[in-house]
Amino acid sequence: MIKYFKFSLFHMLTLPFLLGIGLGGYWMALGFFVVLLVVVFGDVLMGDDLSEPAYAHTWLLNAQLYSALVFIAMIFVMLLWSVAENDVFGIGQFIHHYTGFDALAARAENQWWHFIPVWLGAGLLIAIVGTVPAHELTHRTADRFAMLIGRWLLAFSWDCAFAIEHVYGHHRYVATLKDPASAPRGRNVYQHIIISTVAGNVSAWAIERQRLTQLNLAVYSYHNRYLRGIVMSLLLSVVALTLAGWQGLLLFSACALLAKALLEVVNYIEHYGIERQPKQPVRPYHSWNSTKRISSWASFNLTRHSHHHARAQLPFYQLKAMPDAPNLPTGYLGSILLALIPPLWFHLMTPKLQQWDARYGQKCEAKD
Repeated sequence: MIKYFKFSLFHMLTLPFLLGIGLGGYWMALGFFVVLLVVVFGDVLMGDDLSEPAYAHTWLLNAQLYSALVFIAMIFVMLLWSVAENDVFGIGQFIHHYTGFDALAARAENQWWHFIPVWLGAGLLIAIVGTVPAHELTHRTADRFAMLIGRWLLAFSWDCAFAIEHVYGHHRYVATLKDPASAPRGRNVYQHIIISTVAGNVSAWAIERQRLTQLNLAVYSYHNRYLRGIVMSLLLSVVALTLAGWQGLLLFSACALLAKALLEVVNYIEHYGIERQPKQPVRPYHSWNSTKRISSWASFNLTRHSHHHARAQLPFYQLKAMPDAPNLPTGYLGSILLALIPPLWFHLMTPKLQQWDARYGQKCEAKD
């Protein structure tokens, strides 16, 4: 059964974060450091996962996807509880009743610096628990329920535009100059976060406006998925303000922005420097791949990105490892950390791009 439940790793990563907030003080860093240790060192120690098992009970896999909404809601509520003046939903009393630990007294002793790892951990987890399952669900465009859950997951990072631009823009223009998510050579990750965020939202709005125009529907109406996405995130912000005041709103907003920035860092490492002619079919070599075991388990095979772009309609459990595709230096979280140090990233990726040019560059030129 491990082949089914290995993808529940992201659920498990949520628990130390929730525990750390309940304990308060320096324990609030627990969630962040557990994610780093498990994913980064797990990739190093556990090696590659090249398995491609058949799944007879896909409902078990889909249940893990949909349950992400429950776990991200718990992250959201505990974030608000940690800064609220009152005992939101009686969480503190619940902890004290069943464990004897005075969580409310521990919370009262928290200092501002304790929230730095909370912010980092929540940003990471909103990206892992929210954006990653949402990526899978919003590709299921014919399934209205999957789209609804996927868009709510994205609302926690203020990024419902992703459900539009990624599916209808990024996959069409990947590795070309028209794709906001594909970083050209020489661009550092911090530039990319800003450029891709702005251009991605502009692209999502243009795609949605064109769709509504073709359907003879009003652009500024309920039918506009871009505007509905903004409203969804606004509703979460109102909940944060209502339950935990301005402190709750600011903390949630900071975590949501960090999660959105992390998505753009993931886009960066997945596509940095790879080039494709606009009329050339998308091939597995048009994105960076990774076969690292823990990253794959924690991301619903998002690491098998080369096959995902070649066959975007396939569900995550049918993606092939493709070890011969262009590979990242390490797993996803490790590559994210490398990208945050641009000189180191360029030092590692320049020879990889030279190898990519030697192997695939002529195929691109042949399409001119």
